[in-house]
Amino acid sequence: MSTQTKSTVAVIDYGMGNLHSVAKALEHAADENTEIVVTSDPAVIDAADRVLLPGVGAIRDCIAEIKAQGLIPVIQKAMAEKPFLAICVGIQSLMAHSEENGGVDCLNHFEGNALFFGNDHKDVDGTKLKVPHMGWNQVTQTMNHPLWEGIESGARFYFVHSYYIVATNKDEVAGTCNYGHDFCVALARDNVFAVQFHPEKSHKDGLQLYKNFIHWDGKP
Repeated sequence: MSTQTKSTVAVIDYGMGNLHSVAKALEHAADENTEIVVTSDPAVIDAADRVLLPGVGAIRDCIAEIKAQGLIPVIQKAMAEKPFLAICVGIQSLMAHSEENGGVDCLNHFEGNALFFGNDHKDVDGTKLKVPHMGWNQVTQTMNHPLWEGIESGARFYFVHSYYIVATNKDEVAGTCNYGHDFCVALARDNVFAVQFHPEKSHKDGLQLYKNFIHWDGKP
C-alpha cells in the first residue's frame, strides 16, 4: 500500500519574534498531506516544497539576522524555484531599500522602497491619522492571482505597520489599501507573493490566503 508523501511548508525562523501564531494558522489551513515546519536550517528550507518568510520588528534587525544566520542564499534560491510567500515586514525585506532605522538596504527582489507614513500623516480631509497604521482595513485586489481565490476584493485584513511599499513596477502590485492615500499592500511576480498585512490575524480571509498558498503551484 503506497502512502502519499507529505508536502512541506518551511516557515523561516531567523530569531525575530514568536512564530507560533503563523505556524498555527498554517496548520489550521493545511490538510493531512501538508506538514508545517518552523526552521532556521538552510537544508530544511531548501528541501521544502513551499517557503514562508515572516516579518516581525524593525527592518534593520530583520536583515541583520537573516544575514547573520547565512539565510540569504537559501532565501534567494527559494524565490527562484518554488512557491514563496512573505508577510508583514517580510514584504519590506524583499524591497530594494527601507527608510526605517535611518535607511536599510534590503534583499532587492522587488524594485522599490518602504517609506515612512510620517509623524504628521493625514487623511484627505485633513484629519490626523495615527502611525503606525494598526487594525482592519480593506484590500483592493489589482490583479487576478491564485492567492486571491475565494477572497473578495475589498475584504478586510489586519495591519500593524509604520512603513508602506512604493513599488517601481506597477504591474507587480497585486493589492492596494488606503490610509490617507492609496498604497501597495501586495506584490506578485512569478512564484513569489508578498503581503503587508498579517494573514494569521485576519480571520477567514487570512486563513483562505494561507490555504491558497499551501495549494499554489507557483504559477501566476
